[in-house]
Amino acid sequence: MSDTSDQQPRRDFLLRSLAGAVSAAALPLPATAAGPASEPAAAAVETPPGYLWLRPDEQAFVEALVNHMCPADPLTPNGVDMGLNIFYDRALGGNWGQGDRLYLQGPFKNGTANQGYQLGMTPAQLFRAGSEGLAGYCAATYGKPFDRLPADTKEAVLKGLQGGKIELPNGVPAATYFAQLLQMFYEAMFADPIYGGNKNKLGWKMVGYPGVNTANKVNIVKFSNKPYRPEPAGIADLS
Repeated sequence: MSDTSDQQPRRDFLLRSLAGAVSAAALPLPATAAGPASEPAAAAVETPPGYLWLRPDEQAFVEALVNHMCPADPLTPNGVDMGLNIFYDRALGGNWGQGDRLYLQGPFKNGTANQGYQLGMTPAQLFRAGSEGLAGYCAATYGKPFDRLPADTKEAVLKGLQGGKIELPNGVPAATYFAQLLQMFYEAMFADPIYGGNKNKLGWKMVGYPGVNTANKVNIVKFSNKPYRPEPAGIADLS
């Protein structure tokens, strides 16, 4: 995507993007199917396997997306093995995806870039409409769905979405759709594992993030100028 060259591994792109993403993941997330982040007692149940909201064609798309953006390497498994696809499913099917905290009464006018999200759709509706538009684009352009495209073509499609250079046939703004996909990818990688992604805290371990370790402030001082490799703790570990 635009933050990396074609020759640079996507892993480098991911690591360079973590400063903001990890900070966001440390904050309470929007309400999901597991419940709001402000309700750890209810949310501290291990996420069950399987899909609850995504349709079969959307499942194939999301699996291909997260595996492309997080390919397996010596440090981590691929995106599906890290549960990133399950995060998408739970987030879109939960309160946040269904727009429980989103004003949707209109009027909906074209805003400027600094005004943020301006569409009259819930996150789930944007995902579904955008994914349908992308499926139509891939079918018309390549004769096959996104999940069956070679890696270099997937990369080109994602760059086209990010830069707004692809026009989806149903009129969904490509850059807005891509921005949601990318933000959810970051959250899936680095949110607390109770939301389905970051399986076995692998995302946290990759960047040395301690999670909700209550002794972290003390340890930062204790291990000043020394290697500090804490075992991350999640909400479920403290419940």
